[in-house]
Amino acid sequence: MTVEIFTPDNPPQVKPAPVDESLVADRKSRTEFNKLQKRLRRLVGQAIADYNMIEDGDKIMVCLSGGKDSYTMLDVLLSLQMSAPIKFDIVAVNLDQKQPNFPEDVLPKYLTERGIPHFILEKDTYSIVKELTPEGKTYCAVCSRLRRGSLYGFAQEIGATKVALGHHRDDIMATLFLNLFHGGKLKAMPPKLLSDDGKNILIRPLAYCEEKDIIEYARYKAFPIIPCNLCGSQENLQRAKINDMLREWDKKHTGRLESIFRAIQNVAPSQLADRELFDFENLRSTSQPAAKPRDDRLLDMVNLML
Repeated sequence: MTVEIFTPDNPPQVKPAPVDESLVADRKSRTEFNKLQKRLRRLVGQAIADYNMIEDGDKIMVCLSGGKDSYTMLDVLLSLQMSAPIKFDIVAVNLDQKQPNFPEDVLPKYLTERGIPHFILEKDTYSIVKELTPEGKTYCAVCSRLRRGSLYGFAQEIGATKVALGHHRDDIMATLFLNLFHGGKLKAMPPKLLSDDGKNILIRPLAYCEEKDIIEYARYKAFPIIPCNLCGSQENLQRAKINDMLREWDKKHTGRLESIFRAIQNVAPSQLADRELFDFENLRSTSQPAAKPRDDRLLDMVNLML
């Protein structure tokens, strides 16, 4: 793996991306953009506060893919960094997966012009994903696993205390329904997570942000978007179908998505049926004696009847 480092000893003042002036030429457009920017800043700030995502002295590794979400996350974090009451560092990291026709100059040019310390990791995960994915299956599982391994390991190398991912509110809900419909699990994406190896804290600062706001923000900022030639090239992905369902609900049922996201934050384990999550076995009323040791004879009888 080759690592190209773009971190000057005395970097210039970091600058958030400028607004496309042609889109805010009149007072109404400027007002709409300002409201959008304030809303995103407020929601990101609220998510950071609610989940204690960023602490004084943190070094945040922002994973930048070249898509609208990660560009927006980086831009908003840079903006908040300037006014935050605590001090934290930001370094952008892009994993160049060696996809065909990937424009290698776009991200280094963008980040250098903004004065943002950054690293470009070069690792041919594209070929590995193509090789390991069976015909007709989606690339997502293998691709994300390889990506995570490379990025999490690099976070340790550069001393990052947090790894910031660009998943937004709609991604979290889509994951919930993917697991519900196809995985038999009530599971989504938490705003803050300890990696499986226990070495990295992952944060999702856009957890409260709607995708439609991010799309609009990216349009105003004219980010140099780089399309994905892996999962983006496959048709009939289940996630795409779920996203279409959520967008349709958003159009037809005002407030439904907000209610779904609140439900993810308001879980009642005793009202579900997970025996690992709630102790149904020893549940007793206050008028009943304490639970006796488990008697498996009833279960044995049921098994004999089957």
